[in-house]
Amino acid sequence: MRFRSHHQKSFTSSHRMFMRAALGLTVLVLLGTMTAGCKKEAAVSGPTDVEVVEAVKQNVQVAKEWVGSMDGSVNAVIRAQVQGYLTKQLYTEGQLVKKGQAMFQIDARTFQAAVDQSKADVAQKKARWDQTQANLARVKPLAEQNAVSKKDLDDAVGNEASAHSAYDAAKASLDKTQLDLGFTKITSPIDGVAGVAKAQIGNLVGPGTVEELTTVSTVDPIKVWVPISEQEFLAAQASKPAAGQPKRKIELVLSDGSVYPKSGEFAFADRQVDASTGTLKVAILFPNPGNVLRPGQYAKVRAVMETIPGAVVVPQRAVNELQGNFQVAVVGPDNKVSIRTVKPGVKTGSIVVISEGLQPGERVVVEGLQKVKDGMTVNAKLVSMESPTAQSSPAGAAQPAEPARQPAPTSSGKPVAGHEQR
Repeated sequence: MRFRSHHQKSFTSSHRMFMRAALGLTVLVLLGTMTAGCKKEAAVSGPTDVEVVEAVKQNVQVAKEWVGSMDGSVNAVIRAQVQGYLTKQLYTEGQLVKKGQAMFQIDARTFQAAVDQSKADVAQKKARWDQTQANLARVKPLAEQNAVSKKDLDDAVGNEASAHSAYDAAKASLDKTQLDLGFTKITSPIDGVAGVAKAQIGNLVGPGTVEELTTVSTVDPIKVWVPISEQEFLAAQASKPAAGQPKRKIELVLSDGSVYPKSGEFAFADRQVDASTGTLKVAILFPNPGNVLRPGQYAKVRAVMETIPGAVVVPQRAVNELQGNFQVAVVGPDNKVSIRTVKPGVKTGSIVVISEGLQPGERVVVEGLQKVKDGMTVNAKLVSMESPTAQSSPAGAAQPAEPARQPAPTSSGKPVAGHEQR
Protein backbone atom coordinates (compact mmCIF):
# COMPACT_ATOMS: atom_id res chain seq x y z
CA MET A 1 0.00 0.00 0.00
CA ARG A 2 2.76 2.42 0.75
CA PHE A 3 4.48 1.50 -2.49
CA ARG A 4 1.32 2.17 -4.52
CA SER A 5 0.69 5.49 -2.86
CA HIS A 6 4.21 6.66 -3.47
CA HIS A 7 4.08 5.52 -7.10
CA GLN A 8 0.75 7.29 -7.61
CA LYS A 9 2.10 10.56 -6.20
CA SER A 10 5.13 10.42 -8.48
CA PHE A 11 2.91 9.81 -11.53
CA THR A 12 0.64 12.73 -10.64
CA SER A 13 3.57 15.08 -10.19
CA SER A 14 5.08 14.09 -13.54
CA HIS A 15 1.71 14.53 -15.26
CA ARG A 16 1.36 18.05 -13.88
CA MET A 17 4.80 19.05 -15.06
CA PHE A 18 4.06 17.70 -18.55
CA MET A 19 0.80 19.63 -18.78
CA ARG A 20 2.50 22.85 -17.71
CA ALA A 21 5.18 22.42 -20.37
CA ALA A 22 2.57 21.71 -23.05
CA LEU A 23 0.58 24.76 -22.00
CA GLY A 24 3.65 26.97 -22.21
CA LEU A 25 4.44 25.65 -25.70
CA THR A 26 0.90 26.34 -26.84
CA VAL A 27 1.10 29.90 -25.57
CA LEU A 28 4.34 30.45 -27.47
CA VAL A 29 2.84 29.09 -30.68
CA LEU A 30 -0.23 31.33 -30.34
CA LEU A 31 1.94 34.36 -29.68
CA GLY A 32 4.05 33.58 -32.75
CA THR A 33 0.95 33.17 -34.92
CA MET A 34 -0.53 36.45 -33.74
CA THR A 35 2.76 38.23 -34.39
CA ALA A 36 2.93 36.81 -37.93
CA GLY A 37 -0.68 37.80 -38.56
CA CYS A 38 0.01 41.34 -37.43
CA LYS A 39 3.02 41.55 -39.75
CA LYS A 40 0.91 40.24 -42.67
CA GLU A 41 -1.81 42.76 -41.95
CA ALA A 42 0.74 45.51 -41.92
CA ALA A 43 2.01 44.37 -45.34
CA VAL A 44 -1.48 44.22 -46.93
CA SER A 45 -2.72 47.49 -45.53
CA GLY A 46 -0.62 49.52 -48.07
CA PRO A 47 -2.11 51.20 -51.26
CA THR A 48 -3.52 48.83 -53.92
CA ASP A 49 -1.59 48.66 -57.19
CA VAL A 50 -3.71 49.60 -60.24
CA GLU A 51 -3.06 50.57 -63.87
CA VAL A 52 -4.58 53.76 -65.23
CA VAL A 53 -4.82 55.55 -68.58
CA GLU A 54 -5.56 59.15 -69.39
CA ALA A 55 -8.80 59.98 -71.20
CA VAL A 56 -7.91 61.20 -74.70
CA LYS A 57 -9.67 63.76 -76.88
CA GLN A 58 -9.68 62.82 -80.56
CA ASN A 59 -11.79 62.68 -83.72
CA VAL A 60 -13.73 59.43 -84.00
CA GLN A 61 -15.16 58.08 -87.24
CA VAL A 62 -18.54 56.42 -86.87
CA ALA A 63 -18.75 53.54 -89.34
CA LYS A 64 -21.04 50.60 -89.97
CA GLU A 65 -20.58 47.20 -91.53
CA TRP A 66 -22.96 45.08 -93.56
CA VAL A 67 -22.63 41.68 -95.17
CA GLY A 68 -22.92 42.03 -98.94
CA SER A 69 -23.06 39.67 -101.89
CA MET A 70 -21.20 40.33 -105.13
CA ASP A 71 -22.77 40.34 -108.56
CA GLY A 72 -21.74 41.40 -112.03
CA SER A 73 -22.46 45.00 -112.92
CA VAL A 74 -24.10 43.53 -116.05
CA ASN A 75 -25.21 39.90 -116.33
CA ALA A 76 -26.16 38.62 -119.79
CA VAL A 77 -27.95 35.26 -119.91
CA ILE A 78 -27.06 33.56 -123.19
CA ARG A 79 -29.94 31.66 -124.82
CA ALA A 80 -30.59 30.26 -128.28
CA GLN A 81 -32.97 32.37 -130.37
CA VAL A 82 -33.56 29.67 -132.98
CA GLN A 83 -34.08 25.96 -132.54
CA GLY A 84 -31.41 23.54 -133.63
CA TYR A 85 -28.65 21.17 -132.56
CA LEU A 86 -25.44 22.56 -131.05
CA THR A 87 -22.43 21.67 -133.16
CA LYS A 88 -19.62 23.75 -131.58
CA GLN A 89 -18.60 25.55 -128.40
CA LEU A 90 -16.39 28.43 -129.46
CA TYR A 91 -15.25 29.92 -126.12
CA THR A 92 -13.23 28.86 -123.07
CA GLU A 93 -15.24 28.64 -119.88
CA GLY A 94 -14.24 31.12 -117.18
CA GLN A 95 -12.32 33.34 -119.59
CA LEU A 96 -12.92 36.87 -120.82
CA VAL A 97 -15.01 37.25 -123.95
CA LYS A 98 -15.51 40.35 -126.07
CA LYS A 99 -18.75 41.84 -127.31
CA GLY A 100 -19.71 40.05 -130.56
CA GLN A 101 -17.40 37.09 -129.95
CA ALA A 102 -18.90 33.77 -131.08
CA MET A 103 -19.64 31.37 -128.24
CA PHE A 104 -21.79 28.56 -129.73
CA GLN A 105 -22.67 27.28 -133.19
CA ILE A 106 -26.01 25.71 -134.12
CA ASP A 107 -26.37 23.50 -137.18
CA ALA A 108 -27.08 26.10 -139.90
CA ARG A 109 -27.94 23.91 -142.90
CA THR A 110 -31.73 24.17 -142.65
CA PHE A 111 -31.48 27.92 -142.09
CA GLN A 112 -29.18 28.33 -145.09
CA ALA A 113 -31.68 26.43 -147.21
CA ALA A 114 -34.44 28.74 -146.03
CA VAL A 115 -32.34 31.75 -147.01
CA ASP A 116 -31.74 30.33 -150.51
CA GLN A 117 -35.44 29.68 -150.95
CA SER A 118 -36.29 33.19 -149.81
CA LYS A 119 -33.79 34.65 -152.26
CA ALA A 120 -35.43 32.76 -155.11
CA ASP A 121 -38.87 33.92 -154.02
CA VAL A 122 -37.64 37.52 -153.92
CA ALA A 123 -36.30 37.18 -157.46
CA GLN A 124 -39.61 35.77 -158.66
CA LYS A 125 -41.63 38.51 -157.02
CA LYS A 126 -39.28 41.13 -158.43
CA ALA A 127 -39.80 39.82 -161.96
CA ARG A 128 -43.56 39.88 -161.50
CA TRP A 129 -43.44 43.43 -160.19
CA ASP A 130 -41.25 44.54 -163.12
CA GLN A 131 -43.80 43.05 -165.51
CA THR A 132 -46.73 44.85 -163.92
CA GLN A 133 -44.78 48.10 -163.90
CA ALA A 134 -44.12 47.79 -167.65
CA ASN A 135 -47.76 46.96 -168.35
CA LEU A 136 -48.93 49.98 -166.35
CA ALA A 137 -46.49 52.19 -168.24
CA ARG A 138 -48.08 51.09 -171.53
CA VAL A 139 -51.71 51.40 -170.39
CA LYS A 140 -51.45 54.88 -168.90
CA PRO A 141 -50.82 56.78 -172.20
CA LEU A 142 -53.54 54.75 -173.95
CA ALA A 143 -55.98 55.52 -171.18
CA GLU A 144 -55.27 59.23 -171.54
CA GLN A 145 -56.14 58.95 -175.27
CA ASN A 146 -59.24 56.89 -174.48
CA ALA A 147 -57.66 54.05 -176.45
CA VAL A 148 -58.37 51.57 -173.62
CA SER A 149 -61.18 51.38 -171.13
CA LYS A 150 -61.04 52.76 -167.61
CA LYS A 151 -61.29 49.17 -166.33
CA ASP A 152 -58.09 48.20 -168.13
CA LEU A 153 -56.26 51.08 -166.44
CA ASP A 154 -57.64 50.11 -163.03
CA ASP A 155 -56.59 46.49 -163.55
CA ALA A 156 -53.05 47.54 -164.52
CA VAL A 157 -52.75 49.78 -161.45
CA GLY A 158 -54.06 47.04 -159.14
CA ASN A 159 -51.74 44.40 -160.57
CA GLU A 160 -48.72 46.66 -160.13
CA ALA A 161 -49.60 47.45 -156.52
CA SER A 162 -50.22 43.77 -155.74
CA ALA A 163 -46.92 42.72 -157.29
CA HIS A 164 -45.12 45.45 -155.39
CA SER A 165 -46.60 44.26 -152.10
CA ALA A 166 -45.68 40.65 -152.87
CA TYR A 167 -42.12 41.73 -153.58
CA ASP A 168 -41.90 43.63 -150.27
CA ALA A 169 -43.23 40.55 -148.39
CA ALA A 170 -40.67 38.35 -150.09
CA LYS A 171 -37.89 40.72 -149.09
CA ALA A 172 -39.11 40.73 -145.47
CA SER A 173 -39.17 36.94 -145.49
CA LEU A 174 -35.60 36.94 -146.81
CA ASP A 175 -34.55 39.30 -144.03
CA LYS A 176 -36.16 36.97 -141.46
CA THR A 177 -34.42 33.87 -142.79
CA GLN A 178 -31.08 35.70 -142.92
CA LEU A 179 -31.60 36.85 -139.34
CA ASP A 180 -32.36 33.27 -138.24
CA LEU A 181 -29.24 32.11 -140.05
CA GLY A 182 -27.22 34.70 -138.15
CA PHE A 183 -28.70 33.47 -134.86
CA THR A 184 -27.18 30.05 -135.47
CA LYS A 185 -23.89 31.63 -134.40
CA ILE A 186 -24.52 32.69 -130.79
CA THR A 187 -22.37 35.65 -129.74
CA SER A 188 -21.75 37.55 -126.50
CA PRO A 189 -23.67 40.83 -126.22
CA ILE A 190 -21.18 42.32 -123.71
CA ASP A 191 -17.56 42.20 -122.60
CA GLY A 192 -17.19 40.00 -119.53
CA VAL A 193 -16.30 36.68 -117.97
CA ALA A 194 -18.10 33.69 -119.45
CA GLY A 195 -19.51 31.05 -117.16
CA VAL A 196 -19.67 27.28 -117.42
CA ALA A 197 -21.59 25.98 -120.44
CA LYS A 198 -24.89 24.42 -119.39
CA ALA A 199 -25.58 22.86 -122.78
CA GLN A 200 -23.43 20.23 -124.43
CA ILE A 201 -22.57 19.57 -128.05
CA GLY A 202 -25.44 17.70 -129.73
CA ASN A 203 -28.16 19.13 -127.47
CA LEU A 204 -31.30 20.45 -129.08
CA VAL A 205 -31.61 24.07 -128.02
CA GLY A 206 -33.98 26.85 -128.84
CA PRO A 207 -36.60 29.27 -127.55
CA GLY A 208 -38.67 26.40 -126.13
CA THR A 209 -35.91 25.19 -123.79
CA VAL A 210 -35.87 26.51 -120.22
CA GLU A 211 -32.17 26.24 -119.44
CA GLU A 212 -29.81 28.92 -120.71
CA LEU A 213 -26.59 28.10 -122.53
CA THR A 214 -24.34 30.13 -120.21
CA THR A 215 -23.99 33.57 -118.59
CA VAL A 216 -21.55 36.39 -119.28
CA SER A 217 -20.95 38.91 -116.49
CA THR A 218 -19.16 42.23 -116.56
CA VAL A 219 -17.12 42.15 -113.34
CA ASP A 220 -15.07 45.34 -113.71
CA PRO A 221 -16.54 47.17 -111.95
CA ILE A 222 -18.22 44.58 -109.76
CA LYS A 223 -21.48 45.28 -107.98
CA VAL A 224 -21.99 44.49 -104.28
CA TRP A 225 -25.55 44.23 -103.01
CA VAL A 226 -26.02 45.36 -99.41
CA PRO A 227 -29.33 45.05 -97.52
CA ILE A 228 -29.86 47.93 -95.11
CA SER A 229 -32.76 48.75 -92.79
CA GLU A 230 -35.17 51.59 -93.39
CA GLN A 231 -33.71 53.52 -90.46
CA GLU A 232 -30.19 53.14 -91.81
CA PHE A 233 -31.31 54.30 -95.25
CA LEU A 234 -33.00 57.38 -93.82
CA ALA A 235 -29.96 58.18 -91.68
CA ALA A 236 -27.67 57.79 -94.70
CA GLN A 237 -29.85 60.11 -96.76
CA ALA A 238 -29.88 62.71 -93.98
CA SER A 239 -26.08 62.67 -93.64
CA LYS A 240 -25.34 62.42 -97.37
CA PRO A 241 -22.40 64.61 -98.39
CA ALA A 242 -23.40 67.78 -100.18
CA ALA A 243 -22.51 68.44 -103.78
CA GLY A 244 -18.80 69.16 -104.16
CA GLN A 245 -17.86 67.45 -100.90
CA PRO A 246 -15.83 64.22 -100.85
CA LYS A 247 -17.94 61.10 -101.14
CA ARG A 248 -18.16 58.54 -98.38
CA LYS A 249 -15.26 56.13 -98.24
CA ILE A 250 -16.61 52.61 -98.68
CA GLU A 251 -14.33 49.68 -97.94
CA LEU A 252 -14.63 45.99 -98.75
CA VAL A 253 -13.44 43.39 -96.24
CA LEU A 254 -12.93 40.03 -97.93
CA SER A 255 -13.65 36.61 -96.43
CA ASP A 256 -9.99 36.14 -95.41
CA GLY A 257 -10.13 39.33 -93.33
CA SER A 258 -8.06 41.43 -95.74
CA VAL A 259 -9.23 44.88 -96.83
CA TYR A 260 -9.69 45.24 -100.58
CA PRO A 261 -7.29 47.94 -101.85
CA LYS A 262 -9.90 49.76 -103.99
CA SER A 263 -12.63 51.95 -102.54
CA GLY A 264 -16.21 51.67 -103.72
CA GLU A 265 -18.91 54.18 -104.60
CA PHE A 266 -22.64 54.15 -104.03
CA ALA A 267 -24.45 53.37 -107.30
CA PHE A 268 -28.18 53.23 -106.58
CA ALA A 269 -30.84 51.91 -104.21
CA ASP A 270 -33.58 49.49 -105.13
CA ARG A 271 -36.99 50.96 -105.93
CA GLN A 272 -38.75 49.40 -102.95
CA VAL A 273 -38.28 47.94 -99.47
CA ASP A 274 -38.56 44.18 -99.11
CA ALA A 275 -41.74 43.74 -97.06
CA SER A 276 -40.64 40.34 -95.69
CA THR A 277 -37.34 41.59 -94.25
CA GLY A 278 -37.86 45.35 -93.94
CA THR A 279 -34.58 46.01 -95.77
CA LEU A 280 -33.66 47.96 -98.87
CA LYS A 281 -31.05 46.67 -101.31
CA VAL A 282 -28.27 49.13 -102.10
CA ALA A 283 -25.77 48.63 -104.94
CA ILE A 284 -22.13 49.66 -104.48
CA LEU A 285 -19.60 49.47 -107.32
CA PHE A 286 -15.95 48.51 -106.73
CA PRO A 287 -13.18 48.64 -109.35
CA ASN A 288 -12.04 45.10 -110.13
CA PRO A 289 -8.91 45.13 -112.29
CA GLY A 290 -7.72 41.62 -112.95
CA ASN A 291 -11.20 40.25 -112.20
CA VAL A 292 -10.15 39.02 -108.74
CA LEU A 293 -13.65 39.48 -107.34
CA ARG A 294 -16.36 37.25 -108.78
CA PRO A 295 -20.16 37.11 -108.58
CA GLY A 296 -21.48 35.05 -105.68
CA GLN A 297 -18.74 36.02 -103.22
CA TYR A 298 -19.66 37.36 -99.79
CA ALA A 299 -17.80 40.20 -98.10
CA LYS A 300 -18.28 42.90 -95.49
CA VAL A 301 -18.94 46.44 -96.65
CA ARG A 302 -17.73 49.15 -94.29
CA ALA A 303 -18.73 52.79 -94.65
CA VAL A 304 -17.87 55.81 -92.52
CA MET A 305 -21.21 57.45 -91.77
CA GLU A 306 -20.03 60.47 -89.75
CA THR A 307 -17.10 61.88 -87.79
CA ILE A 308 -17.38 62.97 -84.15
CA PRO A 309 -14.87 65.79 -83.58
CA GLY A 310 -13.13 66.10 -80.23
CA ALA A 311 -14.62 63.01 -78.62
CA VAL A 312 -13.35 61.85 -75.21
CA VAL A 313 -12.32 58.18 -75.40
CA VAL A 314 -11.11 55.55 -72.91
CA PRO A 315 -10.52 51.79 -73.19
CA GLN A 316 -13.73 49.77 -73.08
CA ARG A 317 -12.42 47.71 -70.15
CA ALA A 318 -12.30 50.88 -68.05
CA VAL A 319 -16.12 51.10 -68.12
CA ASN A 320 -18.02 48.93 -65.64
CA GLU A 321 -21.74 48.29 -66.00
CA LEU A 322 -23.81 47.87 -62.85
CA GLN A 323 -27.58 47.46 -63.14
CA GLY A 324 -27.82 49.57 -66.26
CA ASN A 325 -25.45 52.25 -64.96
CA PHE A 326 -22.01 52.75 -66.46
CA GLN A 327 -19.19 53.75 -64.14
CA VAL A 328 -15.47 54.47 -64.29
CA ALA A 329 -12.96 54.69 -61.44
CA VAL A 330 -11.22 58.07 -61.71
CA VAL A 331 -7.90 58.44 -59.91
CA GLY A 332 -7.24 62.03 -58.80
CA PRO A 333 -3.89 63.81 -58.39
CA ASP A 334 -3.79 62.62 -54.76
CA ASN A 335 -4.19 58.99 -55.97
CA LYS A 336 -7.62 58.75 -54.40
CA VAL A 337 -10.33 56.87 -56.30
CA SER A 338 -13.64 58.46 -57.26
CA ILE A 339 -16.32 56.17 -58.69
CA ARG A 340 -18.09 58.24 -61.32
CA THR A 341 -21.18 57.56 -63.44
CA VAL A 342 -20.62 58.23 -67.17
CA LYS A 343 -22.61 58.04 -70.36
CA PRO A 344 -20.89 56.02 -73.11
CA GLY A 345 -21.54 56.86 -76.75
CA VAL A 346 -20.02 54.75 -79.50
CA LYS A 347 -17.36 52.05 -79.57
CA THR A 348 -14.36 51.82 -81.85
CA GLY A 349 -11.97 48.91 -81.64
CA SER A 350 -11.06 48.54 -77.96
CA ILE A 351 -11.99 52.10 -76.99
CA VAL A 352 -15.33 53.78 -76.24
CA VAL A 353 -16.47 57.38 -76.51
CA ILE A 354 -17.59 58.94 -73.22
CA SER A 355 -20.19 61.56 -74.07
CA GLU A 356 -20.81 62.71 -70.47
CA GLY A 357 -19.08 62.45 -67.10
CA LEU A 358 -15.38 62.55 -68.01
CA GLN A 359 -12.88 65.19 -69.07
CA PRO A 360 -9.75 64.79 -71.24
CA GLY A 361 -6.62 64.09 -69.21
CA GLU A 362 -8.40 62.47 -66.27
CA ARG A 363 -6.98 59.10 -65.24
CA VAL A 364 -9.25 56.06 -65.17
CA VAL A 365 -8.48 52.58 -63.83
CA VAL A 366 -8.13 49.85 -66.47
CA GLU A 367 -6.48 47.10 -64.41
CA GLY A 368 -7.61 46.28 -60.87
CA LEU A 369 -11.02 47.88 -61.31
CA GLN A 370 -12.74 45.26 -59.15
CA LYS A 371 -10.40 45.92 -56.22
CA VAL A 372 -10.98 49.66 -55.85
CA LYS A 373 -13.64 51.49 -53.89
CA ASP A 374 -14.75 55.08 -53.74
CA GLY A 375 -12.36 57.18 -51.64
CA MET A 376 -9.59 54.62 -51.27
CA THR A 377 -5.95 55.46 -51.99
CA VAL A 378 -4.20 53.48 -54.72
CA ASN A 379 -0.76 53.16 -56.21
CA ALA A 380 -1.47 54.21 -59.82
CA LYS A 381 0.74 53.12 -62.69
CA LEU A 382 0.13 55.06 -65.93
CA VAL A 383 -0.06 52.94 -69.10
CA SER A 384 -0.65 53.98 -72.71
CA MET A 385 -3.92 53.80 -74.63
CA GLU A 386 -4.15 50.50 -76.48
CA SER A 387 -6.12 51.57 -79.52
CA PRO A 388 -4.96 54.22 -82.02
CA THR A 389 -7.30 56.93 -83.19
CA ALA A 390 -10.17 55.75 -85.29
CA GLN A 391 -9.19 57.95 -88.25
CA SER A 392 -5.74 56.41 -88.54
CA SER A 393 -6.99 52.82 -88.40
CA PRO A 394 -9.75 51.77 -90.82
CA ALA A 395 -10.18 48.51 -88.96
CA GLY A 396 -11.09 50.42 -85.82
CA ALA A 397 -14.06 52.24 -87.24
CA ALA A 398 -16.51 53.34 -84.60
CA GLN A 399 -19.93 51.80 -84.28
CA PRO A 400 -23.09 53.50 -83.08
CA ALA A 401 -24.22 52.66 -79.60
CA GLU A 402 -27.78 51.36 -79.65
CA PRO A 403 -30.22 50.28 -76.97
CA ALA A 404 -30.10 46.66 -75.88
CA ARG A 405 -33.66 46.14 -77.12
CA GLN A 406 -32.58 47.13 -80.65
CA PRO A 407 -29.34 45.27 -81.43
CA ALA A 408 -27.43 46.14 -84.57
CA PRO A 409 -26.24 42.77 -86.00
CA THR A 410 -24.72 44.42 -89.06
CA SER A 411 -22.54 46.79 -87.09
CA SER A 412 -18.85 46.05 -86.72
CA GLY A 413 -18.85 47.25 -83.13
CA LYS A 414 -20.95 46.12 -80.18
CA PRO A 415 -23.70 48.55 -79.13
CA VAL A 416 -23.60 49.98 -75.63
CA ALA A 417 -26.78 48.77 -74.00
CA GLY A 418 -29.20 51.29 -72.61
CA HIS A 419 -27.85 54.41 -74.31
CA GLU A 420 -28.97 56.12 -77.47
CA GLN A 421 -26.41 57.47 -79.95
CA ARG A 422 -25.79 61.14 -79.51
